[in-house]
Amino acid sequence: MTLITYDDFAKLDMRVAKVISVEKIPGKSKIVKGIIDLGDEKRDVIIGGAEYFQPEEMIGKTVISLVNLEPRKIAGIESGAMLLAADLNDKPFWLTVTENVPLGTRIK
Repeated sequence: MTLITYDDFAKLDMRVAKVISVEKIPGKSKIVKGIIDLGDEKRDVIIGGAEYFQPEEMIGKTVISLVNLEPRKIAGIESGAMLLAADLNDKPFWLTVTENVPLGTRIK
């Protein structure tokens, strides 16, 4: 395990988001294209672990997203955020909040 400083952690911009759209990517079985709503903006994201869920199961999920990660092109699609998940044998368990928290709320 590599330790980081609080200053390193403070650089992470994590926010509450809602998955509003998910679609399969032709030729891909482990990833899908999603759109998340951050309250004041929407972003395209690549969502992994697609072999464990149907695209429509993700729609409406409130998730925690890392929004200041450098955009990365995957399968020809630019992903503008990363959804955070616990990982168990490559199966994602999406991090979320249990209360009704406004979209875009920062995680500290």
